[in-house]
Amino acid sequence: MTSVPDTAPQDAVLRYSNTAVALHWITVLLVLAQATLGFIFKFSEDGPARNEVFLWHKTVGVVILLAALLRLAYRLKNPPPPFPPELPAWERIAAVWNHRLFYTLLIAMPIVGFVAVSGFADGPTTPLLGGIQVPVIPGISRETADLAGEVHEYSAFLLVGLILVHVAAALKHQFADRWRGSARMPPFSSFGEPV
Repeated sequence: MTSVPDTAPQDAVLRYSNTAVALHWITVLLVLAQATLGFIFKFSEDGPARNEVFLWHKTVGVVILLAALLRLAYRLKNPPPPFPPELPAWERIAAVWNHRLFYTLLIAMPIVGFVAVSGFADGPTTPLLGGIQVPVIPGISRETADLAGEVHEYSAFLLVGLILVHVAAALKHQFADRWRGSARMPPFSSFGEPV
């Protein structure tokens, strides 16, 4: 990955580009929808309604994977704005690793989920919304599929935990610290003064 300077050389806080902001909030909406679908599926009884939820869950999973790959490619070519100099080093490290784990999970979870789906597929394809048929991975055993399903489920709880930490940090910076670096990601705003 491209290294990014830790601090801005000027007093102004640089913000994410409009493209990065749009990709961020689209990903947020997709992940919230996916988490909702996942929990509905988990606690639903077998039947047509549950199968429909699973169809949506698989489809949104594919969209999340594509969005995450697009977002990662964009980020590698367009590094994020530097942190203002007053942000403590430990918070910079936490922010960087939180984002790295986000990217890892947003890419790995759909793949692991697809491995699970492949092991339980009745044929060479699995359906998505709109009648799209996606070829499954051949040769996945039921045992491997079960393991992949468990990894997928535990990863979902890890992702929810990371989201809660991320949201708590953003709200703390905006409302408790009144940190000017909050303006890096709209719609948060800068209070204009370093903490």
